[in-house]
Amino acid sequence: MSETSDMIRRNFKAGDDVRDAGLTTPEEIQRFDDIVYGSDQDWQVLDVYRPKAAQGKKLPVIVSVHGGAWVYGDKERYQFYCMDLAKRGFAVVNFTYRLAPEFQFPAPLEDTNLVFSWVFAHEEEYGFDTEHVFGVGDSAGAHLLGLYTCICTNAEYAKEYAFQVPEGFVPTAVALNCGKYRMALQEASEEQTRKVMEEFLPERGSAREQELITVLNHVTEHFPPVFLMTATGDFLKEQAPRMAKKLADCDVPFIYRLYGDKKNRLPHVFHCDMRSEDARYCNDEECSFFKGFCR
Repeated sequence: MSETSDMIRRNFKAGDDVRDAGLTTPEEIQRFDDIVYGSDQDWQVLDVYRPKAAQGKKLPVIVSVHGGAWVYGDKERYQFYCMDLAKRGFAVVNFTYRLAPEFQFPAPLEDTNLVFSWVFAHEEEYGFDTEHVFGVGDSAGAHLLGLYTCICTNAEYAKEYAFQVPEGFVPTAVALNCGKYRMALQEASEEQTRKVMEEFLPERGSAREQELITVLNHVTEHFPPVFLMTATGDFLKEQAPRMAKKLADCDVPFIYRLYGDKKNRLPHVFHCDMRSEDARYCNDEECSFFKGFCR
């Protein structure tokens, strides 16, 4: 493991430990933990969260793709955020996927596909309304969710991958939060990303790979509706307007939100802080956006 990946894991964990200290499972949430969705019992595991009040009812599904710079993160770090989404009337699937440097691209996309396929295979067991399946992702998770949605909606792009998405599947809508949608590793400001890409990508971030993993290159008019958000203090803030332009150029319906202001400079992935009123407001808006497709 490189010094960069090790530093990211240590620093991100320290921040998440502070953010989530003292949080517990909400009383109103029923959880199903540590379900193996693939062949790797250490990496390919997921949780399902549902509101107890909806027992016996099929609920629209949110699949969460966690962030972490492609080298960090797991379902434990996202459990409180995902349970908070479930409180709003959804069945939420929170999963761990294979990370670099232990595994290289396209491992996390393969795992994302396994999870969506798992949802369809277990709709009766966990009360999934598979007519309404949504995705949320932040930071690197938004990047991965964006690529996966392109695979579902762009037949030419899908040919780049060995796996097959569930037949006819396109997410009903997706929320892309504080994400990265364009790769330009030659830029000086991308030094840390370049070092991570050397571990994440088999060709160490070749021009071909940069084109392949740039979401903007593969969005078409078939991409589903998007809730796109960033924040005033988000270090990836310049990425969202690029994605908004691409969606507009393709006539894809979307809502664009910039949260915070000059006095309240909300940070990258602020919406995962369950003690934040700003997070509550953002997550309310995203879930209301999703519910608009369930009527």
